[in-house]
Amino acid sequence: MNKKTLVIIPARGGSKRIPRKNIKQFLSKAIIGYPIEAALNSNVFDRVVVSTDDQEIADVALNFGADIPFLRTTKNSDDFATTYDVIQEVLEQLDEVYDYVCCIYPTSVFVNAVILKDALDILEKTKDATSIVSVLSYSHPIQRALSLPGKYLSSISPEFYNTRTQDLETHYHDAGQFYIFKPFFVEHEKKLVTNKAIPYLLPESRAHDIDSIEDWEVSEIKYKRLSGKTSD
Repeated sequence: MNKKTLVIIPARGGSKRIPRKNIKQFLSKAIIGYPIEAALNSNVFDRVVVSTDDQEIADVALNFGADIPFLRTTKNSDDFATTYDVIQEVLEQLDEVYDYVCCIYPTSVFVNAVILKDALDILEKTKDATSIVSVLSYSHPIQRALSLPGKYLSSISPEFYNTRTQDLETHYHDAGQFYIFKPFFVEHEKKLVTNKAIPYLLPESRAHDIDSIEDWEVSEIKYKRLSGKTSD
């Protein structure tokens, strides 16, 4: 592929629920090392940039082979800054123009080189698509979801209450792992899941949110089990 490609990994230092989350040791190494190595090992990206406001994170990322062209501004390092804000800042600061940009979250330990290469290839071949997004299918039909508007449970879609599960449409949610996109459309629409986004469906074994210590421990167990069956 003769296209210019960039990876951006947003990793600020002010994580609240898990202190120093982005460089905390996940099994054998700092967690941010996993997505950096996956991107580098895919051999389809020209540059891997980590956006951070934290010098220690920058030093760790550099040791794994990422670039740190600048430290993130204070404005884009607070609790209100969005991932889009960070992506926009990086694209504005870099001199190069890229055909495809990949955003990978720093705790994406389950992403690997094969997945990234495959996703980029699918996006390039799907001519009308402007992004590809890692997704998971809901384990239970969302048409059967219940709400609690008061004291008692209520079905949000009562018309589907007696419909067989296999007859209900499958729905998906953002896996929060990676996004690959044509930067023009993200900058125009100001969102990573663009209007013409296609899904990259992950198996449950290849994704897990890490928002608490319990999530962290479960992810380590999943990762060790997965590593025993496959290799990246």
